[in-house]
Amino acid sequence: MDLFTSLLLFICFPLLASGKKVRWCTLSELEQRKCSDLSRALLSALGSFSRVSCVRAHSTQDCISKIKANKADIVSLDAGDVYTAVKLYGLAVVAKEISHEGSCVFSVAVVKRGSLNIQRLRGVRSCHSGAKWTSGWNIPLGFLLSKNYIYWNEEQSLTKALSEFFNASCIPGVGVTAPQLCALCQGQKSYVRDKNYFCESNYNEPFSDSEGAFRCLKSGVGEVAFLDHITIVNATDAERAQYELLCPDGSTANLTAYSSCNLGRGPGKAVISRHSFYKIARKFLTVTQNLFGHKGKARVRFSLFSSAPFRGQNLLFRDATQSLQFVEEEADITEILGRDYVALIKGLGHEGSSLDNSIVRWCCISVAEVHKCEEWALNIKSDPLVCVQAASQSDCIEMIKRNEADVVSLDATHVYIAGFCGLVPVAAEYWGGDCTLDSGTAAGVGKLLHVSEEGLPPMYAVAVTKKLTKNVNIHNLGGRRSCHGHLYSPAGWLLLSKYIGGELENGSLNCDINAVYQRYFWKGCMPGAEGNLCKVCLGREEAGGKGSSRCVANHDERYYGNLGALRCLVGDSDGKSVGDVAFLEHSSLLDNIRKLESLDWAIGYSASDFELLCPDGSRAQVTDWLNCNLGPIPPNVVMTRPVIASRIYDFLSKSQETFGLKPDSKFQLFQSHMDGEADLLFKDATNCLVHTNHLSYRMLLGEPFYQLAESVFNCTHAGILDFCNQDVCTSSGK
Repeated sequence: MDLFTSLLLFICFPLLASGKKVRWCTLSELEQRKCSDLSRALLSALGSFSRVSCVRAHSTQDCISKIKANKADIVSLDAGDVYTAVKLYGLAVVAKEISHEGSCVFSVAVVKRGSLNIQRLRGVRSCHSGAKWTSGWNIPLGFLLSKNYIYWNEEQSLTKALSEFFNASCIPGVGVTAPQLCALCQGQKSYVRDKNYFCESNYNEPFSDSEGAFRCLKSGVGEVAFLDHITIVNATDAERAQYELLCPDGSTANLTAYSSCNLGRGPGKAVISRHSFYKIARKFLTVTQNLFGHKGKARVRFSLFSSAPFRGQNLLFRDATQSLQFVEEEADITEILGRDYVALIKGLGHEGSSLDNSIVRWCCISVAEVHKCEEWALNIKSDPLVCVQAASQSDCIEMIKRNEADVVSLDATHVYIAGFCGLVPVAAEYWGGDCTLDSGTAAGVGKLLHVSEEGLPPMYAVAVTKKLTKNVNIHNLGGRRSCHGHLYSPAGWLLLSKYIGGELENGSLNCDINAVYQRYFWKGCMPGAEGNLCKVCLGREEAGGKGSSRCVANHDERYYGNLGALRCLVGDSDGKSVGDVAFLEHSSLLDNIRKLESLDWAIGYSASDFELLCPDGSRAQVTDWLNCNLGPIPPNVVMTRPVIASRIYDFLSKSQETFGLKPDSKFQLFQSHMDGEADLLFKDATNCLVHTNHLSYRMLLGEPFYQLAESVFNCTHAGILDFCNQDVCTSSGK
């Protein structure tokens, strides 16, 4: 006996001596054969009986039940079933299957060449890998719901909505209550449960799993197949010539383009067991992998991750698996499957319907916003509205990612961040025109105005100074006092970088724009920043001077936002000047100048007391923003998680119909007549909301703005982007 085998026996001895069997749950006769061969291979390699037995189950759900009931011990399942096993049955995840591309898979939609696009799936025949499975159900349904292709409300089940969308389907494991979703399946039918494989997640259902879904398409039974990319990696030349992928933008691509043409990315398979069996299962898998894995010492006798000797596919494990990655027993399911995936599953109602499925949680960034949100909630007659408070727009994005909030309206830079983090647009704030459809009907009646790909009228970033400050122009702002709406604001942070960064750095490798601003300006107020760019911030007025909310990136800082930057430029309410230049958006500038006096902030100021700083070094009247600006700013956009985009759209439509376009309404959605603030929840300049979830966030931002944001964030650290990159299946969607 060699040293390696002796060590394995030492590791495995507690398992063998305990008298415990390792009972693997199998789903077909072929899996039974592979499991039996594994048992014999362990016996041969270790020289003693390993007590591995193979328990035949009817379906993946049956495996979960058997493990829970201590009639089996271990099985590898799709991530959707893993979530069910952990959350509803209290089981434990032992290890994840790792392929060449990691632990995650792309969900792809495959069709015959030239037959369909993603917008024309209603009424077609569909094939799916499995009900509530990652690639065949969760990600495709999340995508279709996010684009409003499928309409689903809380009064009906998701299976009912899906039955009405597709003409007929095969979704193994969906259950007997949805016969339309099993109509295409071809498994054996029987009144005897253990002999009935029709529409079951079992290999005796020919169309089960991703390989089965592809088989369903290739046989001509279905017109589109939803499966994971691993299935098509080894497609034959004939299959690549005959089939193609449907891309989210309506285009198609070759089967090899799955990394750029897919419906989303989610976790792959994982091994589960009971918590009481976790340590034994982990030891067993460690020994088995060390012996029979791709680098195993006894892999000639048995190959753990190959099904070819048994004339099957993906038996016990996926054939594409390279190794097992062990998971700590105490790890939370969110850590294992990822925030995005868990939020998606909850949104699809995997744990059953609940009040959470109808509540809309709006993210507010200040006490003033909470007050307005609560007034909205009291007046709304549609879905219940709950007001959730965060510290900043970035915090709202994080809370929505964590499923602690649902929706928020963000400025353009934060739209870029939110899009990078996997959130999607639902509606954009429209200003500068009448909110009417081409037919002349009101946009708010039942629907939001539908914007074309030509986009919306932009706002403009402007640099404002006092008319009496004669020696200031856009080229000599170094060493001066500056006022910015907030950290990451489009006008006061991102677009400003085009004029300040290059002038200061002169091609230097240091492109961290935050560091550039800290050195360039003497001092100022950029709420959410640090150092000298917080020195003139005021916070909320409290006894004894500046408040504890000083320099926070929300309305609790009196110099926050467009109105706050103007306040900063004018000076405090005692007339003390604190700023030489303010960077803000033009749309509400005149209104905010008028508002200063009504708020007892600055008496006697009018538009004629201010001027704009132009890119060519000249100055202009504040009304000449079209010719004197720092660049266009895309509109604010309402962002949410993809799976609930349709529900948020309905909520906004009802709210706008009730409040947004009715000037006599008690509550005004787009006005902030409270707490002496402006732009609460939405910009006060907003005329209405327009429908945008048919467009990507990149299209809404436009290429120039998107490219600028990308280049700046590529070398400027942002904690929220780090947070988003920590997820199990990070995919920026760029």
